[in-house]
Amino acid sequence: MHDVAIVGGGPIGIELAVAFKRAGLEYVHFEASQIGHTMSWWSPQTRWFSSNERIAIAGVPLITPDQDKCSREQYLAYLRQIVLMFDLSIRSYEGVKSIKRLDDHFEVISESRSGEQKTSAKHVVLATGGTDRPNKLNVPGEDLPHVTSSLGDPHQFFQQRLLVVGGKNSAVESALRAHHVGAKVTISYRGKSFPEKSIKYWLMPEITAIIKKGQITVHFETCVESIARDHVVLNRGAQKIKVPTDFVLTHIGYIHDNSLMRSAGIELVSENRSPNFDKETMMTNIKNLFVAGTATAGCQRSYKIFLENCHVHVDRIVKAITGNDIAPREFQFEESEV
Repeated sequence: MHDVAIVGGGPIGIELAVAFKRAGLEYVHFEASQIGHTMSWWSPQTRWFSSNERIAIAGVPLITPDQDKCSREQYLAYLRQIVLMFDLSIRSYEGVKSIKRLDDHFEVISESRSGEQKTSAKHVVLATGGTDRPNKLNVPGEDLPHVTSSLGDPHQFFQQRLLVVGGKNSAVESALRAHHVGAKVTISYRGKSFPEKSIKYWLMPEITAIIKKGQITVHFETCVESIARDHVVLNRGAQKIKVPTDFVLTHIGYIHDNSLMRSAGIELVSENRSPNFDKETMMTNIKNLFVAGTATAGCQRSYKIFLENCHVHVDRIVKAITGNDIAPREFQFEESEV
């Protein structure tokens, strides 16, 4: 019988494990893939939007050689460092299939390479993130092999015609990185202009200047109507725009997989289908079943919950389980501050 079961091996899940270990709680920690799995989708050398002190966890400073924003590779190394530093036990590649509330504890059913496992825990925390899979365009041709939602290594687009669908931070950054390796880039975005608040501040001047020079073409107020092997049809009202393409890259947001929450009996509310929980304790409508991190926001359409304003969730859960506060951090951000 464990005191706590943690589901999810991202930054908040790891920060929870450190906090529980410091509090003397016996925990078991599940991760369906590898720690920091969501970041494996990021293109090499992608830098965080947030500054280093805001994404540091467990009171361990995050230092980069140039004091610049942390890259994907640096942050994954930082997470590995935290796991080793605190001797954390994480059952990687063991996904949780179901959570059942019994009389005084939970039965957690997980599955690994060695088969199905049953684990008992008095409390469960879901730190499963909010970006489980990319949104779909739901248009003909979307499943063609040259259509992807991940930039990967930009080198693959050298001297290729690339259409980037989307206009927020990921789309703008991918368009710029592909342009810099020699791709002929076109952007399709449904908005009238790029939403500056959703884009890294150092990218806006660059994308604006490059578009002004005609080096990247952008079609605002357009939607993808269909995708063929060598072109994409965009529509702007009654107007049809045919864009020749070799590759199509979609950056139109992500979907939160709430199936585990639903199967556990958590009530989902609002248009985002976010879990119903007490903000003071992070406990859901199921007693002793907690939620933490970006999983609290469900399917975010306008992103307001990020890693940097989720650290407080760890404090609240530890206090709810143990009755004790943990030491305050130098940097603490509430949801309302972002």
